[in-house]
Amino acid sequence: MSAVALPVPRRARHPLPGFGLSLGLGLAWLGLVVLLPLAALTVHAAGLGAQGWLRAIRDERVQAALELSFGASFVAASLALLAGALVAWVVVRYRFPGRRLLDALVDLPFALPTAVAGIALTAIYSSNGWVGRWLEPHGIKIAYTPLGIVIALVFIGLPFAVRTVQPVLEALGREQEEAAASLGASRLTTLRRVILPELLPALLTGFSLAFARALGEYGSVIFIAGNLPYRTEIAPLLITIRLEEYDYDGAIAIAALLLAASFLCLLAINAIPSLFAHERKERARA
Repeated sequence: MSAVALPVPRRARHPLPGFGLSLGLGLAWLGLVVLLPLAALTVHAAGLGAQGWLRAIRDERVQAALELSFGASFVAASLALLAGALVAWVVVRYRFPGRRLLDALVDLPFALPTAVAGIALTAIYSSNGWVGRWLEPHGIKIAYTPLGIVIALVFIGLPFAVRTVQPVLEALGREQEEAAASLGASRLTTLRRVILPELLPALLTGFSLAFARALGEYGSVIFIAGNLPYRTEIAPLLITIRLEEYDYDGAIAIAALLLAASFLCLLAINAIPSLFAHERKERARA
């Protein structure tokens, strides 16, 4: 009696062909455009050694620039987060004339060249600008001060906060708020116990994105900063200055530090949803 040959099961094919080719091309472009330059910077920074890297970072001018960049970026990201959450709330929860225009204007810093934004902000807040001429007689100077740098960084960081919080608000709806109100919760209690826990991952993500973007911002800042060493000189500008002085080790050391900070922000952005999802699962089990 001859054995019956069983049919060999075919491997399920993907409904959209070309996955391997698409993945290969995508990874190739990613490697050439992003990973290769970053790898080159990392290799050069590692070649400096600990002593060479610390020697470049301990320079007083470098420390002043780093302190200004990190401090201004933190303050600007915090302000952009507060303003962005408010704008997202207004756009999602209210219907009013000009709502679509407001929603479109949020993306203006994405489309506007950063140099144009810097020139516009300088023209507005300088001593003879539309706003600066009214503030300087009261002792409030914005252009060519750290305050002007913060304003420029808020301008470019605001869209990140809005676009991160907005979809979460749209998905949240009003059912939970109405349920809390029906149980007698006040508006403040509803905001603190119902809305903020749902928005917290998006808020932290928006802050991280705005901070990382502000840390490496160049074009919109150099015009309004004044670029005074030890006072209004940001770290990205100092990298350019070090390159013009042929101090390649100093430029690489500063760039590597900014790269490490931005990479940590990206890790935080990717870790935040997982941490909150794990916490929700633990609460559900309890």
